[in-house]
Amino acid sequence: METPAFLDRGRPEVPDVVVPGGITPFHLAGRPVRGRLIRLGRLADALLTRHDNNPAISALGGEALAMVAALASALKFQGSFSLQVKGDGPVSLLLADSTDTGALRFYARQDEDKLEPLLGSGKPVSDRELTGDGYMALTVDQGPDMDRHQGIVEITGDSLADMAMHYFTTSEQHACWLMLAARHTDAGWRAGGLILERIADGGGSDVSGDPDVEVAMDERTEDAWDTAVVLARTLTDGELLDDGLSPETLLYRLFHEVDPVLGQPRALAYGCRCSKAKLSDVLSRFSDDDLDHMTEDGAITMKCEFCNHDFLFDRTTVAHRAEADT
Repeated sequence: METPAFLDRGRPEVPDVVVPGGITPFHLAGRPVRGRLIRLGRLADALLTRHDNNPAISALGGEALAMVAALASALKFQGSFSLQVKGDGPVSLLLADSTDTGALRFYARQDEDKLEPLLGSGKPVSDRELTGDGYMALTVDQGPDMDRHQGIVEITGDSLADMAMHYFTTSEQHACWLMLAARHTDAGWRAGGLILERIADGGGSDVSGDPDVEVAMDERTEDAWDTAVVLARTLTDGELLDDGLSPETLLYRLFHEVDPVLGQPRALAYGCRCSKAKLSDVLSRFSDDDLDHMTEDGAITMKCEFCNHDFLFDRTTVAHRAEADT
């Protein structure tokens, strides 16, 4: 017997891909700096090839996936971290999110009329040229029983990393450095990122009460942060996306002068959370007239834009909620 749509919470036919060591957290011993190295490996190819996007947009999507993975991995609770970029460029909407457990998904809406002349020039295209002017929103969702925290800023900077760092500087007053990269390789699409965050100095600047000591400690903290960023800037896209270069080797290569301490690696996975039951609930909110207009050959098709999967519903089994609840 077929499971009724409103009870069917099974996962559609999408890749079951898990990268066990996709996230490598670390900190620099004795310095107020922590970070995460993000490498999606073959997961990037599984996510990006679900969509028939231009390679320039797929690269932007790979960067977005690495970014939300980096930020969600800092969550101290069950929930998700999402990115939304809405602009007037060829990519009018960019969405990516990650749960605290590393389940990733992505979608981009492209305007072919705007994209074709931009790419026709033959010149490299920046993230900003793809998004145009608009806004970027970062949202932390702690679940249905908790308020969401959202920050919105104007799109600023040429790259997605620049846009994110502008957000943290203006909205969070939080020192953050971020590098993102994505490209198609011989092994398929690869994407990754490196994020550094300045944290409170463990020594505390208010212990002695001596202003001169506080100034000296502040200067040491600033110097430690600047040194970490200078070292991080030596990272190349090729190193970041090289499957053959282990996280341990890469982080030692970057930060061996300042004693990196690696934490427990965490997994990343293909994480679209759609189901026929969820979409059935969405359909039940439409009127019967609307449902009839959606129907073709006795069926309603609904697409999950994240995983690019079509769900078919027999019109005779779909009812407006007001009618279904009576």
